Amino acid sequence: MKRTTLPKLLAAIAITACFATPQVNAQSIHFSQYYNAPMLLNPANTALLPDNDYRVGANYRTQWASVPVPYKTFSAYGDLEAFRGESGTNWMGIGAALFSDKAGDGNLSLTSAAAFLSYHLMMGDQFMVSAGASASYIQRSIDYDKLTFDAQWDGFGFNYALPNHEQKGIVKTNLMDVSAGINLAFLPNDNVYAKLGFGIANINQPKQTFYGQDTKVSMRPTGNLDVLWRLSKTVILNPSVYYTTQDKASEALYGTLFRINITPEKEGVGNNQLILGGYHRLGDAVIGVVGVEFVGIQIMANYDYTISSLKTYNQGKGALEFSLVYQGLYNRSSGGRNNIHCPRF
Repeated sequence: MKRTTLPKLLAAIAITACFATPQVNAQSIHFSQYYNAPMLLNPANTALLPDNDYRVGANYRTQWASVPVPYKTFSAYGDLEAFRGESGTNWMGIGAALFSDKAGDGNLSLTSAAAFLSYHLMMGDQFMVSAGASASYIQRSIDYDKLTFDAQWDGFGFNYALPNHEQKGIVKTNLMDVSAGINLAFLPNDNVYAKLGFGIANINQPKQTFYGQDTKVSMRPTGNLDVLWRLSKTVILNPSVYYTTQDKASEALYGTLFRINITPEKEGVGNNQLILGGYHRLGDAVIGVVGVEFVGIQIMANYDYTISSLKTYNQGKGALEFSLVYQGLYNRSSGGRNNIHCPRF
């Protein structure tokens, strides 16, 4: 008889829990570098760029590689400002993004295409209000032929030739999702930029099921606080906090980045930076971050080290994540935005 190791047994239990009920509950797409997935964090972040006009980026995350139900998550996005008013203190943000998430032996997958729209308005010299919304088309799929169920146990092992008494082949479900959010930004001087955001995902509570039941995705509120604080000409402190909750589940992260200017700022081009940081996901992991920014291109990587009870089974190997972001100005020769009070970092 072939033995089943404890991690594999836990994985089997997790998959069975997902598919034994009419509604499939999989994790929402998320990144430890939530600050580098701005529109996923809050639609009001669309084209909310302190000193740039447009942005393109990508994220990749692989999670729980040592446990046989790994998650692989990818996103690509772009956003830009449009219709800036004559005063230069208000503008619209337009964005789009693609998301993909895949996990487990059955290739439980989520593929999403989203459109984002926002509006930003300066309220005097020190405050800015932003509001945004998004609409997403989402497809979830699962390949039942790659899964095993208790009905296929023949006394010695799982026999794929036996009927599983479930569905067969690849099964898909499609849904539309609507999210919205607001941001309040505070710019007291050239050394500080603070942003407080609130958002709600799944406002329409779309139906999601592989079994034709009337099950819905619950609304998921989020909140985040992000601060850029120039301590000196060389060092910029960037602490942030993120929290989200859905049904009885929640996620809370907090920590900081240190951005160290390694070259002098040139006209129309920001500093090149070395980026170091650390974060803590409550009850789950500690996260180390390293990155560089060079001529507007930022590359960052983080590693999540598991500190929860799962550490016993995954040897602490939580997740490895990478991000790539490029930000730019429509006219770099202008040296940036001079018509609004906005610090350059």
